[in-house]
Amino acid sequence: MAAQINLLGSSGRSRRRVYRPMSDINVTPFVDVMLVLLVVFMVTAPLMTVAVPIDLPKTQARSVGTDKEPLVVSIDANGKVYLQEKSMDLADLVPKLKAITGANPDARIFVRGDKSVSYGRIMEVMGTISASGFNKVALVAELPHPDAARSR
Repeated sequence: MAAQINLLGSSGRSRRRVYRPMSDINVTPFVDVMLVLLVVFMVTAPLMTVAVPIDLPKTQARSVGTDKEPLVVSIDANGKVYLQEKSMDLADLVPKLKAITGANPDARIFVRGDKSVSYGRIMEVMGTISASGFNKVALVAELPHPDAARSR
């Protein structure tokens, strides 16, 4: 037989590494995920509000709690009507609402009107929606700032 090769090294002992578990926690992936989520929420949070700029009147009434997201009809300072963020004529509003809600008379619809719009225009829009068979039509107002309420 040929000469045997010494695989054990020069001293004849095997070199084995002793496995030791890593005792520190690597938080870098956690921080990366949290930063990505932070950026996503910072970008999407402003998009979750209605984009039609309206100066709502102030009221002392409590807010109404709902479990479903309502449809929002807005009337800007010029009297133009919007469904969510899309501008449309008043004549086209009811067919769009019926298509979106499936003609559900109990669908909640919020009407937001700029405080500079005439009361008659807001009532015209609300009357058109109510006359088409929707039962839950409500006005939206902004709560006054607590400091403004004390100064009266």
